[in-house]
Amino acid sequence: MDYLTLLQILDSTVRLATPLLLACLAGLYSERAGIFDIGLEGKMLVAAFLSGAVAYETGNVWLGLLAAIAGSLLLSALHGLASITCRGNQLISGVAINFLAAGMTVVVAQAWFAKGGRTPSLPNEARFEPIPLPGAQALADVPLIGPLYAELISGHSFLVYLAFACVPLTWWILYRTRFGLRLRAVGENPAAVDTAGVSVVGLRYAAVAICGLLCGIAGAYLATALQAGFVKDMTAGRGYIALAALIFAKWRPWYALSATLLFGLLQAVALRYQNIDLGAFTIPVQAMDALPYILTVVILAGFVGKAIPPRAGGEPYVKER
Repeated sequence: MDYLTLLQILDSTVRLATPLLLACLAGLYSERAGIFDIGLEGKMLVAAFLSGAVAYETGNVWLGLLAAIAGSLLLSALHGLASITCRGNQLISGVAINFLAAGMTVVVAQAWFAKGGRTPSLPNEARFEPIPLPGAQALADVPLIGPLYAELISGHSFLVYLAFACVPLTWWILYRTRFGLRLRAVGENPAAVDTAGVSVVGLRYAAVAICGLLCGIAGAYLATALQAGFVKDMTAGRGYIALAALIFAKWRPWYALSATLLFGLLQAVALRYQNIDLGAFTIPVQAMDALPYILTVVILAGFVGKAIPPRAGGEPYVKER
């Protein structure tokens, strides 16, 4: 494998890991507060549809992003209402959101655009275009460093840089602010937080809202940056892979970055190498497409027993009188 091929695979890794990273951080906020959210997939799917549809109709990608965030926040509020206020089963609520999103996006897209459940292809002005960083062209011909900067670091969309900036921001919020301390505490011992006079319900709704915000950005990235429009089931299980990455990362921001880059690399390799001829037999393209999901199960099977979730995760809080 030559250097440029390696850079191309790493470049694809960054692009493919971005929605996983955003969704993983979204789940991290929610689950750190004690709210399990299986509905990451559904939130991303609704956000992807709304961003693609609104960006196409208005020609403004920023309005598409706002629509994506609004749709995801609405589903987050629904999940919060079911699991926090009504104290329902959090897993069932998340699964219901996934089913609702999978059916609703196709029906509305077909009624809106009549194109088989997808939006028309977005023009360039309705997408997040790559951003060349300063000096990328000037350094392109410099051996090793030049291609690394010009091909791998430069040339990504705004949402890619935003996603990676969210990692240190999340670490700072969770471990260096009062809000982060309370958020982590409410996922471990909500009764102690309530005794201190802090609203458990308010903190959990705040975590769910942050989760919705990040899922909205992840969905918008899929439809307006990674691709040029919405297609049916375009999340392709990314919400579930993000949950697997979250468990693999043990609910820590920097580990989440490493885990999502690993899963992004698996997807990049599967896309790059298809129908591999080994002489005696050929690995079919279907096997390579399934590779990221197979390895997700393998990694989960190896690490789920070693990852300890927040102690109050999945349990509705009932205030003692």
